[in-house]
Amino acid sequence: MQEILRDIVAEIIGSDAEINIVEKDNGNGMITLELSVAKENMGKVIGRKGKIAKALRAVMKACANRQNKKVNIDII
Repeated sequence: MQEILRDIVAEIIGSDAEINIVEKDNGNGMITLELSVAKENMGKVIGRKGKIAKALRAVMKACANRQNKKVNIDII
């Protein structure tokens, strides 16, 4: 899951050097991915009115659904 999110975000911001993803498993099938990028790239990841962030969450939920898991993405 981390690799997929890292690849998508790397394409959005142009480089993956500043991407940090922490995966936390709650044990009941829920995975929380904490995504942090440099401040100058935060706007690119969130997008206007949060459209890119919503799209990231939708893609990751579809990926998690195929593995019978649930995922939550926190952008910090």
